[in-house]
Amino acid sequence: MKRSGSADLPLHYGYVPKWLADRMAKLGLAITESILTEYGKLEMLRRLSDPFWFQSFGAVMGMDWHSSGITTSVMGALKRAVNPHSRQLGFCICGGKGQFSKEAPAELLRYAESTGLNGNELVRSSKLSAKVDNTAIQDGFQLYTHNFIVSDSGEWTVIQQGMHTGDKTARRYHWHSDNIRSFVEEPHTGICGANQGDILNLTALDAGNTRAHISNFSREDPNAIIKEFQLILPSHHDVQSSDVNLKRLGSVLWLAHNEHPENFEELLLLKGVGPRTIQSLALVSEVIHGTPSRFHDPARFSFAHGGKDGHPFPVPIKVYDETISTLQTAVHKAKLGESDKSEAIKKLHAIASRAEKDFIPNDNFDALIQKERDESWKHGGRTVFGKAKPRRKENGGQLSLF
Repeated sequence: MKRSGSADLPLHYGYVPKWLADRMAKLGLAITESILTEYGKLEMLRRLSDPFWFQSFGAVMGMDWHSSGITTSVMGALKRAVNPHSRQLGFCICGGKGQFSKEAPAELLRYAESTGLNGNELVRSSKLSAKVDNTAIQDGFQLYTHNFIVSDSGEWTVIQQGMHTGDKTARRYHWHSDNIRSFVEEPHTGICGANQGDILNLTALDAGNTRAHISNFSREDPNAIIKEFQLILPSHHDVQSSDVNLKRLGSVLWLAHNEHPENFEELLLLKGVGPRTIQSLALVSEVIHGTPSRFHDPARFSFAHGGKDGHPFPVPIKVYDETISTLQTAVHKAKLGESDKSEAIKKLHAIASRAEKDFIPNDNFDALIQKERDESWKHGGRTVFGKAKPRRKENGGQLSLF
């Protein structure tokens, strides 16, 4: 069994308003269909099992870029959007938060019956992954959400989250059914997070006698089992320059907002799409087509559609809707064998990536965020606190990061 990583997140309370939840479902489905069309369902499962990609996915959908709420909100939106089309898409999302996590076994059995999979084995995997993270690894986090994502060919990913009542943080655990070996002996490729002292790890190799005889407990330094993925997000709510790869963000802004020659053929098929939407589409394109190494700064993806709490800026509803419409059209045309628009969106990521080596970021980061906030009302900006209103600008002029 391969456990693909975990993430430590500040615990955020609150809710996702309907105006955002509905859009998250639509954008999530469009991104999912794009990945399935281009790379297949196994790649979609692999990406969901990557804590860095998942956090970036949530940020590009307008969720608070670093909060624990990304887990439940993104998975809830995906489940609502994906499951009605599970037969066509080739995978299904089971479980959820709280009482919905307990529905995972029944949902898995129903899906197994419709696909010919071994339902009992899937239920066993679901329960064991939860037991390992909740009981065998006693790190102070108690699970309160469990999602089991399974393909019609039997591969699966688990995304589950626990809460630490002491310091009000949440920890998300990701599993992937790649290289199945054992649930109870060294099942993890990494247990990652801030060092909080000794933990009880009954899956350690040298805990074999303990598992066999239940007579002695093995205590290990958490650092000894940190091997692959480590995503620990800061407690500050605002997006700071240190949270973002400025060269990568700068290349996206250059692509979106600077004048390009008319023969910039990669952009011709997106004519009519405004610069601000190009900015969002470029970041969405990276979520769809980017390699794993490009998701180590999830905060950067909040520059696609802001955040519901106003960080780094209010959610630009008009831009969000145009992004959804453009992506949905591209997916629809690709299903009909017309891939030009999908290729154009794919090339946004490629162009921005090529441009990175030439960028020298300046110190305009805070001014960039302020500019987005000042112009938010033009794009239908909205937060959980209300709609953005026009603000008087102190300084004019064009802003860039290069």
